Amino acid sequence: MSTSKRYTITSALPYTNGPIHIGHLAGVYVPADIYSRYLRITGNDVAFICGSDEHGAAIPMRAKKEGVSPQVIIDKYHAIIKKSFEDFGITFDNYSRTSAPIHHETASEFFKKLYDDGKFIEETSEQLYDPEADQFLADRFVIGTCPKCGHEEAYGDQCENCGSSLNATDLINPKSTISGAKPTLKQTKHWFLPLDQYEDFLKEWVLVGHKKDWKTNVYGQIKSWVDDGLRPRAVTRDLDWGIPVPVEGAAGKVLYVWFDAPIGYISSTKEWAEREGKDWEPYWKDKDTKLVHFIGKDNIVFHCIIFPSMLKAEGSYILPENVPANEFLNLEGNKLSTSKNWAVWLHEYLEDFPGKQDVLRYVLTANAPETKDNDFTWKDFQDKNNNELVNNFGNFVNRIVVLTNKYYEGIVPTPNEFSEVDLQTLAALKAYPDVIGSSIERYRFREASQELLNVSRLGNKYLADEEPWKLIKTDPERVKTIMYVGLQIASALATLSEPFLPFTSQKLKNMLALTSNNLEVQWNEIADKEILLAADHKIEKGELLFSKIDDADIQKQLDKLEATKKANEAENKILEPQKDTATFEDFTKMDLRVGTIVEAEKMPKAKKLLVLKVDTGINTRTIVSGIAEHFKPQDLIGKKVTVLVNLAPRKLRGVESEGMILMTETPDGKLVFLNPEEENVKPGAVIS
Repeated sequence: MSTSKRYTITSALPYTNGPIHIGHLAGVYVPADIYSRYLRITGNDVAFICGSDEHGAAIPMRAKKEGVSPQVIIDKYHAIIKKSFEDFGITFDNYSRTSAPIHHETASEFFKKLYDDGKFIEETSEQLYDPEADQFLADRFVIGTCPKCGHEEAYGDQCENCGSSLNATDLINPKSTISGAKPTLKQTKHWFLPLDQYEDFLKEWVLVGHKKDWKTNVYGQIKSWVDDGLRPRAVTRDLDWGIPVPVEGAAGKVLYVWFDAPIGYISSTKEWAEREGKDWEPYWKDKDTKLVHFIGKDNIVFHCIIFPSMLKAEGSYILPENVPANEFLNLEGNKLSTSKNWAVWLHEYLEDFPGKQDVLRYVLTANAPETKDNDFTWKDFQDKNNNELVNNFGNFVNRIVVLTNKYYEGIVPTPNEFSEVDLQTLAALKAYPDVIGSSIERYRFREASQELLNVSRLGNKYLADEEPWKLIKTDPERVKTIMYVGLQIASALATLSEPFLPFTSQKLKNMLALTSNNLEVQWNEIADKEILLAADHKIEKGELLFSKIDDADIQKQLDKLEATKKANEAENKILEPQKDTATFEDFTKMDLRVGTIVEAEKMPKAKKLLVLKVDTGINTRTIVSGIAEHFKPQDLIGKKVTVLVNLAPRKLRGVESEGMILMTETPDGKLVFLNPEEENVKPGAVIS
């Protein structure tokens, strides 16, 4: 169990070029919130810090694409992200943004301190330059083939396929995303942090000092980087969006986003401390403070190698005690992607499933990608809600609250002598705070969530075995004891569920009339106190904590993903190559006329064919067309169409077809007519 201590908990700053999706939540924000809530409940001093990352090349890229300024982009997504977190119950003590003046000041001071102390290397080097756009190319403005895995759309800073961190000049066959031009190399001056000088420090601090207590996926990635040999890394770049480099001779240069973003944890802490009348420095400079970074695996190198090296170079800051990075969460078997809209967006989930924040929190925790990539499916989401939350947790609470109101008008009964089963059940209950707390403190949130469900399973089994609804007629005194024991379990659940299911926890506390009477049970009291909910206390009427999710609700989400998949396929669809050159004489052989469909019916025993009667102006003729899956016959009557009237007749299913109606296809595969829509165009008019 946790003993009282000061904690600084940080969550990776979300990038303001899009909203928050379930991958972000599962990998970073839900586990960080569970950890922070638990630490507060157990009496610790906690600063849970985050904010929007608003610099870097992707912001102006998005702004250019949408035809607005970068400020418009960051304001839009900062607001969406901040509200989503608030509505979802993420309890940041401060949520700031890197465009804030306090961050610009803090990051500039940090850079200046390292610059004045001679911690940087100043070098003139060749960087990729777009000759058509007449500008240096930031890493995200360059794509090419990854030298490590061969992925053809790797960015200049990272390959999203294999996760390797790259330099733009490492890419094979690079090209500018601004103009499509092949970049040239051009000289420019920048400042570098010589990471090679911190290899011995990193080996001692992580590879020796945290070999046993850090997650193997984190430790392994750090070891791989260090064993491969660290190289100086630029801390400045040529870009007009970001924090200007605060030294002479740096016009047109800004701090690299990877350098300024983690300093955002410090500036956000300063902002919080100033608002709360606290001193920020102990949270970052006192050796008795425990600093923990919650991140995804794509951020390991920045939080375990680069940022600690920056802190070490500055000299007055503490180092993280742990960085429990998670792996990735996939969606329905495919990798989550902001750019491809393959995601479950938090703000949309909150609209589609109002009041079900805790359902998503639970499912993401139960499926957390703690040691390997994991998959979110809507079917599993439904199953976990209906079978684990509704049938287990919700069922127990509903039974105990309803029966207490039915038998005793909501008054907690005075127990009689406890049986052996009662004593064993109460003893088992007292063990859970330590069991759940131990899992949380070891960053095993999946394990902790299942132990929480074991508490409600304990209650369900107890009621099922003791059957108070049967005994009420034959042994009402025994039922008083059974209900009393069940209410002790419910009271404990109200506290133990708070880190995981905060909205449910508060509902349960209200049902048990704990909050209104200042009777909330503290985490540590569950193991120590004999009585959690005293006899003669009056509880409130019950309400369902969870409700079943229907197949129709799930199908709606699957349909939304299917539409996204089709849109992506259409966007990436390769156009058919141009056919062989036709002469003018070839073209003039085709007799294209305006026609009007006057009759339409389905071809018997043919799924795709319609038999049409078309007035071509020359005559009314039969044309068989393979469009039955796209149009209803009755909808085509009177439709003007373009007809190739001199196509040689051919028989289809025994019906002679005398011509062809011209069609095209939308990106999502829908057939549409090439229509001559003008009212005065009559059947038979020649198209040339």
